[in-house]
Amino acid sequence: MRKAAVAAPALLVLFLTAAGCTGAPPQEPGERLFPKVYVTAYSWFDNTPAGSPTISHPVLHRTAGGAGTYEDPVTLAVGHSLETGQDVMDLPAGTRVYVPSVRRYFIVEDTCGDGPSPEDGPCHSGVEEFGDASLWIDLWIGGEGGSAALAQRCARSLTGVHTVILNPADNYVVASGQGVIHDGRCDADYGNDVITK
Repeated sequence: MRKAAVAAPALLVLFLTAAGCTGAPPQEPGERLFPKVYVTAYSWFDNTPAGSPTISHPVLHRTAGGAGTYEDPVTLAVGHSLETGQDVMDLPAGTRVYVPSVRRYFIVEDTCGDGPSPEDGPCHSGVEEFGDASLWIDLWIGGEGGSAALAQRCARSLTGVHTVILNPADNYVVASGQGVIHDGRCDADYGNDVITK
């Protein structure tokens, strides 16, 4: 489970309503483009527990990972809440997301924050500080076997408001290489233009 920081409840409700998500799978199967999503990244070094690829809601992977293709998307963490007494994720586990800035597909398999009130922590509180972003997502970038410094630089370079496609089609350009950090480099900063194959 990922510790990070969460969208203000009003903003989150607006996003989830617009996305057709209310704690259940999206009502509409079609893709939706969101031009202002706050994106952060987490790695092998700052996951919970640190030095592991442990995830809270496995769907396609037993641990965090993925190549970034539609068939093998990379793990993604979202905020969650225990306010109702049940663990309600901001986006349902298994939701696919395409992020043009890294040219990769992701899948919700993890959550940000832990403890008795995760809704007050990572991937919720503070998103309003980053403009009018409607949601906060946290991308798994890997880093095992590499340096913590590279992972930190990569995470910083990805942090910001980006375009994201929820429930994407399978025809978007995918960058080569296994995951965001591969071959000793951070494969990011492609911009927000959406390019199809």
